[in-house]
Amino acid sequence: MFPNFRQAMAWVHTWFGLALGFVLMACFFFGSLSVFDREIDRWAIPASRHAAQSMPSFDRLLQPIFQDMQPSKESLDYLRDRVDGPLPARFDTVRSWGAYTTHRDPVLSLFTSYEVPNARDPDDAARGNRTIDPRTGVALPDDRLKIGSQFFYPLHYSLNLSWKDLGYWIVGLAGLTMLAALVSGVVMHRRIFREFFTFRPKKSTQRSVLDLHNMTGVLALPFHFFFAFTGLVIFAGIYFPVTHTQLNPLHELHEKLEAEETGLPHDRAGVAAPLASVDAMAAEAQRRWAARGMAGEVGLLTVSHVGDANGYVSVYRAGTDRIALVGDGIHFKAGTGELLREDPPRTAVDSVNTFLTGLHLQHFRHWLLRWLYVLGGLLGCVCIATGFIFFVEKRKKQHAAAGSQGSRVVDALAVTTVTGMLLAALTILIANRLLPESLPAGWPPRGDLEQYLFWAGWALAMAHAFARSAPVAQGRPNPAWREQCWAVAAIAVAAVLLNWLTTGDHLARTVFIDTYWPVAGVDLFLLASAALAAGAARRLGRRAAAGVRPAPRAEAAHA
Repeated sequence: MFPNFRQAMAWVHTWFGLALGFVLMACFFFGSLSVFDREIDRWAIPASRHAAQSMPSFDRLLQPIFQDMQPSKESLDYLRDRVDGPLPARFDTVRSWGAYTTHRDPVLSLFTSYEVPNARDPDDAARGNRTIDPRTGVALPDDRLKIGSQFFYPLHYSLNLSWKDLGYWIVGLAGLTMLAALVSGVVMHRRIFREFFTFRPKKSTQRSVLDLHNMTGVLALPFHFFFAFTGLVIFAGIYFPVTHTQLNPLHELHEKLEAEETGLPHDRAGVAAPLASVDAMAAEAQRRWAARGMAGEVGLLTVSHVGDANGYVSVYRAGTDRIALVGDGIHFKAGTGELLREDPPRTAVDSVNTFLTGLHLQHFRHWLLRWLYVLGGLLGCVCIATGFIFFVEKRKKQHAAAGSQGSRVVDALAVTTVTGMLLAALTILIANRLLPESLPAGWPPRGDLEQYLFWAGWALAMAHAFARSAPVAQGRPNPAWREQCWAVAAIAVAAVLLNWLTTGDHLARTVFIDTYWPVAGVDLFLLASAALAAGAARRLGRRAAAGVRPAPRAEAAHA
C-alpha cells in the first residue's frame, strides 16, 4: 500500500490532522484562554473587580444564603419529563450544600442539590447554584455569564455540546487522533532537531509555513503530548462509563461498603438533626493541617444530608501550593462537630491520577508556569494553522489545473477555524460590553444572548470565508485571511475602548493608578492580539500585491 513506513506515517499525519485539526484548534485556543478564565470573568463582570477572597464564615454568611436557595430554572426544566407527576413548588429535602473558591476567585460559587419526589431515577437531583460576593453575601445577577470559566473553559473540552455528551466524545476522538498525529510526525521527520532550528520566512509561503509547522511542533511536542494524554485520562469515566452502566449494581454496592468503612453515611437516616458550627469544624481542619506541617486555606466545603442525623461536613484544603487541585479532606459529624475521618495518604495509582489531573488543570499558584501553559497552547494553534496552510499551498495549483474544489473548501474551513474563531471570541467580549444591564421582557437571558452572538459571529466569519474563497480554486490566495485579520485587529482595539467607556477602567488606571492586573492583563492581551493581527494582515497584503511566485518542490515526506 505504501512504499515504506515513513510514507504510511505521512499519510496518517496528513489526513488525521486534517480531519480533526479543526476541533483541536478550538481545544488549544480556548484551553489557552482558560488558563486565565477567572481573569476573563472579572473583565466580563465589572461587579467582581475586587481582590480575591478566602472562604468566608459559613455560620454567619453562607448558611442563611443556602437556606434561601432553590433549584435553578435549567435544572427544573431538565427534570419535568423525568418525574411522575408535577414538581413541587419548593424543595425541602436537601442532599448537599457546597462552596468552592480558589486563590484567584474574587467571588464564591455556591451549589446545592435536592431530592426529587417521584423521580423515576433515584440518582436524579434538583440542582441550584449562585455566585456571591464573599465580602457581603450579595448575589451577582443570575443572567451574567462568566465568559472565562462558564463558556471558554468548557468549550475547550466539550465544545459546549451537551446532548448525550456529544462534545466530550468529539474532543476525545480529536485528542486520540492528536496522539497519533504526534507520533507519526516524529516518525516522518528524521531530521527533527535540525528542523527545530530551521525557519526561512523569506522563502515561498509553502516553504516558510512548513518550517514554522515543524518548529512549533517540535518545540512544544512534550506539552502537546502531555495535554492530549491527560485530557483523555480526566474524562476516561465518560469514554468508559462502566460504573453507571454495565457495572452499576457493583458500583452501588461499592459505595455502600465504602460508606461503612469510612464512617461517612451513604443514605439519610430520616431523623431530623441540627447543624453544629461549621466555622468551628473548618478551624479544626486548618489546625490539623498545620499540625502536619501543611497549613492552608479551605478550598472546598460541603455539607451532605443536610438537616439529617446522618449529615456530615467535609472540609478540603485548597491546593494552591501543590499540583493536586484539592485534597486532604477532613470530615465531621454535622450535628455535633465530632471528627469522623481524615483522608488517608493516597495510593500510588491515585497519586499519579491526581498529579496528572492537577497538572492539566493548573489551579496551583505559579504565574510563570501559567504563562508557559498559554505559550504552549498558542504554539499548538500555530502548528495546526500552518498545517492547514501547507496542505492548501501544496495542492491548490494542482487542484486548480484539475478543476477540483478540494483546496478551496479546506482553505475556507481553515480561515473559519483560525481567524473566524478569533472573531467569535472577540464578538462575545464586544457583546458583553454593549448589551444593556437589563434586557426588555421576552428577550433571552443576557448570558444566553452573549452566547448566541458568539456563534453568530463565528457563522458570519465562516460565510465570509467561503464567499471569498473563489481565488483558491484558481491557485491564488484567499483574501478572507487578510480581511479577517484586519477585522480581528479592529475589534480587539474596540473591546479595550469599550471596557474603558463602560466601566472607566482604562489601562492607565488598571496598571498605574489602581493597579488591577486581571483586567489590565486582558486589555493588554487584546492589544497584543490586535498588533499581531494587523502585522499579519499587512504581510498578507504585500504578498498579494507582489503576486504568487511558483512554490518550490515540497519534501516527499509530505506527499
